[in-house]
Amino acid sequence: MTFGALLLAVHVLGAIAWVGGMFFALAVLRPSMAILESPLRLALHEQVFRRFFAIVWYVMPVMLVTGVVMEFLFYGGFATTPWPLQAMTGTGVVMALLFVGIVAGPWRTLRRSLAKGETPQAGEAVRRIRLLVSINLGLGVLTTIIAMLDF
Repeated sequence: MTFGALLLAVHVLGAIAWVGGMFFALAVLRPSMAILESPLRLALHEQVFRRFFAIVWYVMPVMLVTGVVMEFLFYGGFATTPWPLQAMTGTGVVMALLFVGIVAGPWRTLRRSLAKGETPQAGEAVRRIRLLVSINLGLGVLTTIIAMLDF
């Protein structure tokens, strides 16, 4: 396996974990949680987000670094990289910034609200997280489609 193939494999596995995790959370986990009472549902959200966000916190910078390294390794830099891959870099940066916003904003609010027993505020934080994760999932799908335009 070449160094470039290893970078690509790590990059794609990161995308699978991040985008696939968002899809699972929104399409499978969230609807399934409807059978739970609100306090238990909020506690489960907190546990799921804690674990998933910890994974993304490591995956996201690895994906950014491997993406940039591959642009220089395969194409000699941004100026000569095909536009689909430049667009993928841009959407990846937007996704990373949105993720940081989720962690710094509604995720922090959710944890504080649950610690204080403020169920309505915790529920609102979960709603905001779900909205932002939905946007990030859309960007992740768009990024994947854009990436395939170069093949």
